[in-house]
Amino acid sequence: MKNEYTDAGEATSTNWKVTRRDFLKASGFVITGLSVAAQFAYAAETDSNTKVRFGIVTDAHYADAAPQGSRHYGESVAKMAECVKLMNDKKVDFLVELGDFKDQGKPVSEKDTLKYLETIEKIFGQFKGPRYHVLGNHDADSISKEQFLARVENTGIERKSKYYSFDSNKWHFVVLDANYKADGSDYDHGNFDWTDTNISREELDWLKEDLVSTSKPVIVFIHQQLDGKGSHYVKNAAEVRLILQESKRVLAVFQGHNHAGHYSHIENIHYYTLKAMVEGAGDKNNSYAIVEVHDNHDIVVFGYRRAMSREMEKA
Repeated sequence: MKNEYTDAGEATSTNWKVTRRDFLKASGFVITGLSVAAQFAYAAETDSNTKVRFGIVTDAHYADAAPQGSRHYGESVAKMAECVKLMNDKKVDFLVELGDFKDQGKPVSEKDTLKYLETIEKIFGQFKGPRYHVLGNHDADSISKEQFLARVENTGIERKSKYYSFDSNKWHFVVLDANYKADGSDYDHGNFDWTDTNISREELDWLKEDLVSTSKPVIVFIHQQLDGKGSHYVKNAAEVRLILQESKRVLAVFQGHNHAGHYSHIENIHYYTLKAMVEGAGDKNNSYAIVEVHDNHDIVVFGYRRAMSREMEKA
């Protein structure tokens, strides 16, 4: 099977197409804070073939801190509020944030970091439906995973669960945690090199069992990328991909971490990396998306603001 890699802004794969929404969005038309294309696209988002619709957002990196380079940490509260309002208005089935929900200030303070987490979770918690979190590396930069999980809600999931799965509308969804060092120990209070990202042996065993236990088609959520090699990718990504491939149930993986966004298609699985919310000042530099999954297993991503839209057909 041919493997296809593209940057977020390209449209060359035979398994995905630039939609009219992309064309309009590229033209730069904006109305009431959202692109004309986003409003146009929603005429197609309620057709009878849609099995499930969910929202995704990633890399808010919220902190009450001055901007650093292109990262505008403090603006993520307003950006997240915009995202949540749209998800409520469109009545998506659930909302997922793909990691790096919060950041830390200088000097590093556990107390301040927990306050940042509670602030952004309060905004995220205004979504009127099930909501879920994926652990990112910055979610354990000056606190532990346990502290993070104790202050957020993953609907219907035990608070201690770092990775987990749930069902929605005849689909199975898996949330993975790649925040382990090579020796299998957890990221904790910044005790890690962010490029040393791994999925533990225990989690791999759990993943195999979880995929065997379901008869439903599967979509996976993870923070760090699984579709390549390099600093942004999970070190044992190839092993994880093999598990996903051998299940013959996984259709797509949604990721964050790489702020620029990315797309690839490997062995009949789509890998879509959403652009980061934290990048850039002002509303126009927000990023979030709604994902539609259809009866025929085609998947359509409707991107808002800087997020790219994609039609991802079943191979």
